[in-house]
Amino acid sequence: MDQHRHVALLRGINVGTRKRIAMADLREVFSSLGCERVRTILNSGNVVFDSDAPPSATDIEGAIASRTGVSAGVVVVSAERFRSVLRGNPLAGVANDPSRLVITFIDAVPDAASVTVPDADALAPERLEFGDHAIYQWCPDGISESKLPPQFFSSLGSVATGRNQRTAEKILAALED
Repeated sequence: MDQHRHVALLRGINVGTRKRIAMADLREVFSSLGCERVRTILNSGNVVFDSDAPPSATDIEGAIASRTGVSAGVVVVSAERFRSVLRGNPLAGVANDPSRLVITFIDAVPDAASVTVPDADALAPERLEFGDHAIYQWCPDGISESKLPPQFFSSLGSVATGRNQRTAEKILAALED
């Protein structure tokens, strides 16, 4: 059954008062797309579901907009890839606070020539590492104090949505359930 389990990560919902989506509505969207065992984790757009043929991110985005009026980018990740991204975190041994270790999931590997990576010295004490379909960021001073320019993620040319390690572990626990 595991090869049929997936995670959908929605970008930028339920942050402050904008882009509010009730988790019951979100579960209904996924059920209407033929997904089974649909579960939401926390209130920030994390959905674990089973499907032999998972809906595309575009289909999910359209269904969410149609049902809720909210436009949100979506990254769909297989359970296997999600586990691999978490296991491959090169900063796991550096971070001492899982709420300040961010994994940004991306829907496509960016074109390296189009991405300007900030100088490591300019980011210090932060650290930034690229992985397979993910970017890892250690923010020892807190995420809100990050020195990484906001346009960095938009320069990737794909949907990118971050989760801190603590949230990623809760999603992982739901995948194992």
